[in-house]
Amino acid sequence: MSESPNRSIGSSVRPVAGIDIGTNSIHLLVAAVDMELRTFSVILTEKSTTRLGEREPDTGNLTPEAIERAFTTLRHCRALAASHGVEPSDVVTAATSAVREAPNGRDFLQSIQEHLGLEVDLVSGPEEARLIYLGVLSGMAFGDQPHLILDIGGGSTELVLADGRDARALTSTRVGAVRLQRDFVREEPLPPKRVEFLRAFIQGSLEPAVLQVRQQLQHGEAPVMVATSGTAMAIGALAAAEDPRPPLRMQGYRVSRQRLDQLVTRLLSLTPAQRRALPELNERRAEIIVPGALILQTAMEMLGVQELVICERALREGLIVDWMLRNDLIVDRFAFQSSIRQRTVLHLAQRYKVDVPRAERVAAYAHSLYSQGQGLLHQDDGSGRQLLWAAAMLHSCGQHINTGSYHKHSWYLIRHGELLGYSDLEHLMVAAIARYHRRSLPKKRHESWQLIEGREQRRTVAAMALLLRMAVALDRRPEPVLAGLQLCRDGSNGCTIRLEPIQAGQDLSLERWSLAGCAAAVEEAVGVGISVAEG
Repeated sequence: MSESPNRSIGSSVRPVAGIDIGTNSIHLLVAAVDMELRTFSVILTEKSTTRLGEREPDTGNLTPEAIERAFTTLRHCRALAASHGVEPSDVVTAATSAVREAPNGRDFLQSIQEHLGLEVDLVSGPEEARLIYLGVLSGMAFGDQPHLILDIGGGSTELVLADGRDARALTSTRVGAVRLQRDFVREEPLPPKRVEFLRAFIQGSLEPAVLQVRQQLQHGEAPVMVATSGTAMAIGALAAAEDPRPPLRMQGYRVSRQRLDQLVTRLLSLTPAQRRALPELNERRAEIIVPGALILQTAMEMLGVQELVICERALREGLIVDWMLRNDLIVDRFAFQSSIRQRTVLHLAQRYKVDVPRAERVAAYAHSLYSQGQGLLHQDDGSGRQLLWAAAMLHSCGQHINTGSYHKHSWYLIRHGELLGYSDLEHLMVAAIARYHRRSLPKKRHESWQLIEGREQRRTVAAMALLLRMAVALDRRPEPVLAGLQLCRDGSNGCTIRLEPIQAGQDLSLERWSLAGCAAAVEEAVGVGISVAEG
């Protein structure tokens, strides 16, 4: 654990916590976010080895013992965060490889929410890579030079190619230190043939990611390699211990490929007991450092880099940066990342041949109804607005498959598409909002509804889908005819929607008829009667 001494929280500073539920460990970070300066500083970091990656061999489930260790640690994290003044809503928690691969992973997360009150985002591999990039970018100045970020975890390895403006490639590979130790290490020191096998296995696993990165490098570019997280920190500590004047921190410490090769050779010769005796390695890191070091060595060889630089920041800092992005606190350096949601939605729209100008009109109508219908058509606190926009932009993507029942196809495509910047739950909610913008209202038997487990989240989906239904009804023609709309309340349970044409005298009977067709669904869902007028 590390903690900044004598730090007080001022009136413009808001404490925020990030919790990373990893394959080998759970990490906690408490940060002080300055709401005026739009920066953050680290108050406290804590790590506990929970070994979620040691799953049941027959089923792949998280073991009861690992779950209990995780619960104990998360209770501790929650208490520490609260003691530093962090509100429950400002605790950002993410689960990665071990949980997303375990058959009982979602049950585990549901249990965490029910018993500890922590909402955990189950992040995909590319989203994990994006959060790592954000964390590294918050602690390093990239400028215009490309950087290769390598994060070796317990169950996966993330490789990112990025510069200060953009993440060019976000990759995640199912090869990690805990996974290799569990699956392939039977005796130690490792026999030469087993070392040879591991290197070949690692190379084969990393090859698609390395190829993707190489394709995004421009001719003549020489990227800087940045290594983060446990394996890199341990290698850095082992290398620094041999220096005449070891650094006080690992941030920015450089390790040459030649130095790494020497360290790997040394580690391969040691027994587990000898590795545990090294002061630079804790007991758990000593168990898995050999496969982790082999991944690092193989990656450097494949990428042709001769030196790496250590970065102390990674996913948990990325969670804090992402919180700041979501709360509109970061601009300039993070301009690309602050618009990651919009970019990923537009990318998906382009992929499925969505008519973007029409989708933007629908989104504008939906937001107008959202703003004017607050407290009548919906009771949303603001969290649904971005989800409504994303669903509006993608609601018609199912027509890429078939125009019949296209809303169901839209749900499938959004559900299985890649939406960076959205949590797993938000991703499901966007898909469900698009699913229910036409035809039947949500029903318990629908898979798309069953996947939205929280009551508040279901309420948000139902309300946003209703607004989207009305917005789509207003866009029946290829060319726009509406200049805007006005919602006038008629008492406590009624409203009149007045349509404003672009051209005076424009016939809007089609739009009035189409919107009136939503009246029954609106009354059934929220008990509000609507009438439609022109001009």
